[in-house]
Amino acid sequence: MLGVTDLPTYLAGLVLIILLPGPNSLYVLSVAARKGTRTGYKAAAGVFTGDTILMTLAALGAASLLQTTPLLFTVVKYAGAGYLAWMAYGMLRAALDMWRSRREPAGAGTESPESGSTEHPYRRALVISLFNPKAILFLISFFVQFVDPSYAYPALSFLVLGTLLQLGSFLYLTTLIFSGTRLAAAFRRRKRLSAGATSAAGALFLGFAVKLSLSSAA
Repeated sequence: MLGVTDLPTYLAGLVLIILLPGPNSLYVLSVAARKGTRTGYKAAAGVFTGDTILMTLAALGAASLLQTTPLLFTVVKYAGAGYLAWMAYGMLRAALDMWRSRREPAGAGTESPESGSTEHPYRRALVISLFNPKAILFLISFFVQFVDPSYAYPALSFLVLGTLLQLGSFLYLTTLIFSGTRLAAAFRRRKRLSAGATSAAGALFLGFAVKLSLSSAA
């Protein structure tokens, strides 16, 4: 169908890809919990944009470039790891501020360096998406497997595959956003809980950074 081969297998793999925990989904959940539904969707839009760029690169055959140019892969890998580590630092610092202000009345001192107006959730989510070499290689190689090389219009095949991915991602991130807004009320009432959750998110981002720095193009 439209140059797409083995669609059921693609859909099954798609579900696993979307549900696999990663920095993108964690960041969207974190933003929604701290700043509400609208800001959560801004972060989700950054993820959608990043995915679109990766899919475009997939259609252009960028996988071979990364695999045959170790220096380029190394630059992307360490840039991504550094950015995730910087975000982890911001989250851990915000958690420390929450812990120090835990005895203040609810609503006081809730703004932090990580949740302030200069956070730019769309831009952050976009950068997280783009600077993830493992995701780049996986998405590119995954898409290629389901495009019929003999089909006259391969761009249409990629469009079909990409649309399905974006639809699944939208449904999943929407679930996370509304889950996050439900958590927000509890976090506002309980600063220790908020500090603990932010610390856990920071630790996970630090783990993503370490994992990224140890990844390889092979």
